[in-house]
Amino acid sequence: MAEGGAADLDTQRGEVAAQLKTQLRKGDTWYLVDSHWFKQWKKYVGFDSWDKYQMGDQIVYPGPVDNSGLLRDGDVLAIKEHLIDELDYILVPTEGWNKLVSWYGLMQGQEPIARKVVEQGMFVKHCKVEVYLTELKLCEDSNMDNVITRRFSKADTIDVIEKEMRKLFSIQEEKETRLWNRYMSNTFEPLNKPDSTIQDAGLYQGQVLVIEQKNEDGSWPRGSTFLEFPCSPNVTPSHSHSSSLKTISSALLSQCLSNIPPLTDYFLKDKYTEELNEDNPLGMKGEIAKAYAELIKQLWSGKYSYVTPRPFKTQVGRFAPQFSGYQQQDSHELLAFLLDGLHEDLNRIRKKPYIQLKDANGRPDKVVAEEAWENHIKRNDSIIVDIFHGLFKSTLVCPVCSKISVTFDPFCYLTLPLPMKKERTLEVYLVRLDPLAKPTQYKLTVPKVGYISDLCTSLSILSGVHAEKMIVTDIYNHRFHRIFATNENLSSIMERDDIYVFEVAVNRVEDMDHVVIPVHLREKYKQTGYNHTSTPLFGQPFLIAVPRTLSEDKLYNMLLLRLWYVCIWTLTPMETDEQDDESSQDQELPSENENSQSEDSVGGDNELENGVDAPQSSTKSQQIAGYNRKRLFTFQFNNMGKTDFSLIKDDTRQIRFDEGHLRLSGRKTNHMEYKPQKKAFFKLNDCIELFTTKEKLGAEDPWYCPNCKQHQQATKKLDLWSLPPVLVVHLKRFSYSRYMRDKLDSLVDFPLRYLDMSEFLINPNAGPCLYDLIAVSNHYGGMGGGHYTAYAKNKDDGKWYNFDDSSVSPASEDQIVVSVLISELPCCASGATDQKTHGSDRNTVLSPGSFF
Repeated sequence: MAEGGAADLDTQRGEVAAQLKTQLRKGDTWYLVDSHWFKQWKKYVGFDSWDKYQMGDQIVYPGPVDNSGLLRDGDVLAIKEHLIDELDYILVPTEGWNKLVSWYGLMQGQEPIARKVVEQGMFVKHCKVEVYLTELKLCEDSNMDNVITRRFSKADTIDVIEKEMRKLFSIQEEKETRLWNRYMSNTFEPLNKPDSTIQDAGLYQGQVLVIEQKNEDGSWPRGSTFLEFPCSPNVTPSHSHSSSLKTISSALLSQCLSNIPPLTDYFLKDKYTEELNEDNPLGMKGEIAKAYAELIKQLWSGKYSYVTPRPFKTQVGRFAPQFSGYQQQDSHELLAFLLDGLHEDLNRIRKKPYIQLKDANGRPDKVVAEEAWENHIKRNDSIIVDIFHGLFKSTLVCPVCSKISVTFDPFCYLTLPLPMKKERTLEVYLVRLDPLAKPTQYKLTVPKVGYISDLCTSLSILSGVHAEKMIVTDIYNHRFHRIFATNENLSSIMERDDIYVFEVAVNRVEDMDHVVIPVHLREKYKQTGYNHTSTPLFGQPFLIAVPRTLSEDKLYNMLLLRLWYVCIWTLTPMETDEQDDESSQDQELPSENENSQSEDSVGGDNELENGVDAPQSSTKSQQIAGYNRKRLFTFQFNNMGKTDFSLIKDDTRQIRFDEGHLRLSGRKTNHMEYKPQKKAFFKLNDCIELFTTKEKLGAEDPWYCPNCKQHQQATKKLDLWSLPPVLVVHLKRFSYSRYMRDKLDSLVDFPLRYLDMSEFLINPNAGPCLYDLIAVSNHYGGMGGGHYTAYAKNKDDGKWYNFDDSSVSPASEDQIVVSVLISELPCCASGATDQKTHGSDRNTVLSPGSFF
C-alpha cells in the first residue's frame, strides 16, 4: 500500500491511466488538477516508463492535491486567466478525481475545480470541457450601483439566469419580470427566449444583464418597445460605417475586410446570391456568406450609428466553436477561417474533379506554375480566389541523394516570421553555502536558445560564485520539483517556475570524490483519530555535498551541523534522552554509478570544509556532542542503492526550526542589473527576406524523398511567384516551444504607400507590383490574452479611422505608424487606389493597388 493507506502504486497508475482515456460526454463533470502536482504524482507512482527510478520515494511524494498554482490570489473558486490544457493543468473525470482525493486528500482550504462538458458546433458537433465560465454582471432596473457578478456555463439557459437573478434580488415568485441585454450604455435588447443558451444568445464575458419587474399598473419601466439600432441621421454613410462595430476581434476584422471595395461591392450588389454553394460538403451551407452579407449591408446602409455583429458572430461560432462567445481570439485564426468559409460557401465549382499532381521533373518554372494554377482553379473558383490568392514556389533538396522537388502552391495570405530575440530575462534566487545567508534574487539576461550552463555563467558574473559550483533547481511546494543538468535547454524553464541556484562546496565537473544529494524537511505527527502518522514537507529543501565513501557517524554529524544554524535548541542534551523524537527530513544518496539523468541526485551544500565556520563556543560543541547521545536520524537503504534519512522530533520543546531561515522568499540585491534589451527594429522587407531564406526541415517534420524511399531532413526554400490583387500579411509574433510561449515584441516598419514587392517575385515576366496600406489589425498584450484594435481606410472618403472597442475616432497617418509599431501588428499595402487590405494579429492585407 502507498502512503496514507492509499492503493498500491501499480493500482494507482493503472486506474488513473484508464480514467484519462475517458471520452467526453455532454453534461459530465471533469476536474482541473495543477500540472505541477500531477507531474509530481506521476514521478511517485512511476507513471512514465522512463521515469521509474524515483517510484515510491518519499522525496517525490506529492502530498494533498494542490491547485494553488491555478487559483487567483485570495480566491478559492476563480482560476487564473489564460491557463492552457496540459501545460498548466490536467483534466480528470469525476471518478479519477475521486480516486486521487481518496488517496491523497485535497489541500486544506481549497475547493474542487469542477467543470461541465458542453457540446459545441451546429453541424459539426464536438464536446469540450468548459474550463472558463462566462462571467456576467447582473443588476436590477439598470441600477449600476448594485451589480452582482456570477459565472455561468455556455450551456446554461436564459431561464437559469433569470431564476438566479430573481433569487439574488429577492423578487417575489408571483412578480412578472423581463430580462434585457445591456450591450451599450443606453442600448437594450430583450432576452425573451428562455430556452436559448448563453452561447446561442451571444452573451459574452462581462456582459451586463438587467432584470425589471412589471409595474402595478401593468406597464413596464422600459416601456413596451425598444430601439435596437438607433439611427443617427446627421452621420454620413462612411462615418456611420466607421461608428458601427462593437468590440471583438471579429468586428475589427469585419471593419478591415469591409473596406476592400471589390469584396464589399460584391455583397452590396447581391452578386453573392448567384454563386451561393449550399451543397458544398466543405462549406458552411451558405450560412457564413449570408451572415457576412447581412453585416456588410447594415454597415454601409447609412441607417445606423452602430451595428452589433452578434448574429454574424453567432453563425461563426456554430461552425467553428473555438470562436464562439466574445473573447479576444487570435485574429489571424479567425481571418483564416472567415476567408476559407466564404470561399467554400461561394465556390463556383459544384463538382470538384480529381487532379493528379505532378512534380516539376526539370520542366521550366513557367510551365509548372501555369499548370499548378490551372489545376487550382479547376477545384477552387470564387470571389476570394479572385481577390486574395497568389502562388508560392517550393523547392526541396534531399541532403542524401540531392533529389530536387519543385512544386507551386496557392496561398491566401502571407505569414511572415519575425527575426527572433536572441535573449530572454530570467529571475533566479542564489542560495549560498552560508546557511545563515538568505537567498538573493538576481535578474539575468541569458540566451533564448541556450543551456543551463549559460544561466550559471551569467549568474557567476554578477555574484562572483564559480559557475562550476552551481546547481540549478526548480523548487515547488517545499521540494525539488526538478534539478537541472547543465546541458538541458533553457526553454525547459517556464516563466512561472521558482528557480533556485545552489552554491555547492565542490566542483561538480572535476570532483569525483564527492556526491551532491538533495535534502527535504518533513514534520512527523500522528493524525487525530487515525493509527498512522503523517509527514508533510515544510521549509526550504537544500543540497549537501558528501564524500562518496563515509561513515554513518560522519554523515549524521554533517547533517546535524548543517541544521544547527536553523534550529533553536530549548533543552539541554541530557534531557533529550528522556524525550521521543519529533521532526523529519528526507534525503537520497545516489549510488556511484548513477548517471546524470537522475535529476534529483544532482546538487550540493556544505560540510566543515565548505568554508562555513562551525560553532566556535565550547558550549555549542558540547551541545552537539550531547545531542549525538540520542540520534535524531535513522538511515535505511533501499534496493535502488539510495539512502533515506529521517530527522525525528517528538517534543516541540526540544527542537524548533527558525522559520526565518527556512523561508523560500529571499532578498533582492543591488546586483539585479541586467542589460535592458532595446526593442528590435526591422523593416517589412527583413521579414520577407527571412521568409524566403533556405532552411533545414526539423527532425519532427521530415520530407519523404521518392528517390531514397524514406523521410529526410531536406532543405526547403519558399519563393513568391505571383501575388493577388489584395495581399494579406500576417506577422507571426507568437513563438511556441514545449515549455514556453512567447510574444515577439520587435518593431516592424512598413510603408503606407507603394510597397514594392517586385524584387521578391522570381517570375521573370512579372511586372511592377506596388501596394498601398488600407487596413491594420493590432494586438496589444502577451500570449493567451490582450486587446485588439484596428485601423482602416474608409473606402468612400479615403480617411483613416481607429476602431477601439465601441469607440471610433479619426486617425492620422502618423498615428497609424506609431500605433502599429507599438502593437507590432503591421499590415501590408497595395497599389490600387480603391483596394483594401486586411490584417489580424500581425495581419496585413496588400493588393496591387492596396494592401492591409
